[in-house]
Amino acid sequence: MVTNAIDTIIFDLGGVLLDWNPKYVFTDTYFDSPEKRDYFFNNICTSDWNEEQDAGRSIVDATQMLVTRFPDWEVPIRDYYGRWTEMLRGPIHETVEIFRELKDSGKYKTYALTNWQGDLFHVALVRYNFLHWFDGRVVSGDEKTRKPFHEFYHRLLDRYNIIPQNALFIDDNLRNIKAAEELGIISIHFHSPAQLRVELQKFALL
Repeated sequence: MVTNAIDTIIFDLGGVLLDWNPKYVFTDTYFDSPEKRDYFFNNICTSDWNEEQDAGRSIVDATQMLVTRFPDWEVPIRDYYGRWTEMLRGPIHETVEIFRELKDSGKYKTYALTNWQGDLFHVALVRYNFLHWFDGRVVSGDEKTRKPFHEFYHRLLDRYNIIPQNALFIDDNLRNIKAAEELGIISIHFHSPAQLRVELQKFALL
């Protein structure tokens, strides 16, 4: 495998460098039963609904829309963003250390390509200094588009003059990995920091 040309490393954030999970709020004891929690995530505050906010829709508008449609579920609907900071546990330290090693090597440009609601991303920027280490960031909420749409990847590639074949993309979502590979970007499907380190060593990047 030829890797000498790789000069750019692109990180997803949530699930790779930052631990974010709604189940930190909606624990096993939040609802009366597991069936109610499953219904809530499968039919009310769904991943598709959340991704509309990632693509720029106001969290206020999104919340009010659901409260109007599902008034009996008002409390958990409001808690989804009202308690959002409790869902953001903090850095995945082992991956942040890998990021530091790559950055300190001086060999690579590093970028973040993230699906994240714009205002909520500012909370993370205030909390976590390592988010300022990147040479550039492209945030879906600011761009009004998101992964896995090719347009979103092109915003990063075009803005920072990145050659796809010279870039490596890291994401925990296979859907997003496949979209990057369709554009000619070498990719690693993230499962754990240990697995990422092994994969990067295979590419002779660490």
